[in-house]
Amino acid sequence: MKNILVASFIVMIALAAFFVSRGAAAKLWSPISAAPAPAPPQGGPVISCNSNDNRRNFCPADTRGGVRLVNQRSNSACVFNQTWGFDSRNVWVDRGCRADFQAGYYGPGIPSFPGYPPGGGGGGGYSIYCSSDDGRRNYCPTDTSGGVSLARQRSNTPCIFGSTWGWDRRGVWVDRGCRADFSMGGNNWAPPNRPGVTVVSCSSNDGRRNNCNVNASRGVRLLRQRSDSDCIYKRTWGYTNNFIWVDRGCRADFEVGNGR
Repeated sequence: MKNILVASFIVMIALAAFFVSRGAAAKLWSPISAAPAPAPPQGGPVISCNSNDNRRNFCPADTRGGVRLVNQRSNSACVFNQTWGFDSRNVWVDRGCRADFQAGYYGPGIPSFPGYPPGGGGGGGYSIYCSSDDGRRNYCPTDTSGGVSLARQRSNTPCIFGSTWGWDRRGVWVDRGCRADFSMGGNNWAPPNRPGVTVVSCSSNDGRRNNCNVNASRGVRLLRQRSDSDCIYKRTWGYTNNFIWVDRGCRADFEVGNGR
């Protein structure tokens, strides 16, 4: 009887070792390993809000994590705190502003700017194109407060910092045939929050010229390009005293009233 019990115990141990080894082998040789779950997307749903009758219209939204303008669809300028904004429960638009807005949490980072999500609008810098097509010095008005670096030279003429390109508080400048893409800001870039300036979004959604009415008599500079199409000063965007114009697919945020 004792021998039978010992034999049974040995068989049980052998079976357990067999199944454990099979499980380990399957785990070792499995051609597909379990991938970690993707991080939840940052940012809430995109909503459309329209002031079709030129009156103020409220669109319910969860605005606790901030709101940003994603795409302006009206000829009337969508200007934060003037023709659009948000409160604790709604996005509002006024005076003909029609646009798509995204509300939600965008992750930790630098303090939020009015109308932009916490974290600086998605994080990261952005690029602009600037060219000296006539061989002379050309300024591309843009926000340089976060620093500038040459991202990609497009010309055969060399782009040499301090010689054929550079930057100051007015924007990026190029000279003697330099044509290039320049990276603006760093990973912690955010729109500057300065008194006396206004942020305006203006879009050429159909590839045609679009005028966004705003008092631009104190100057305008490109703040952040939002389109794949290049926003090139005097070519695909510019301004008069009464409006900003964009063309050929340029979509961007502009800083108005910087007193350059």
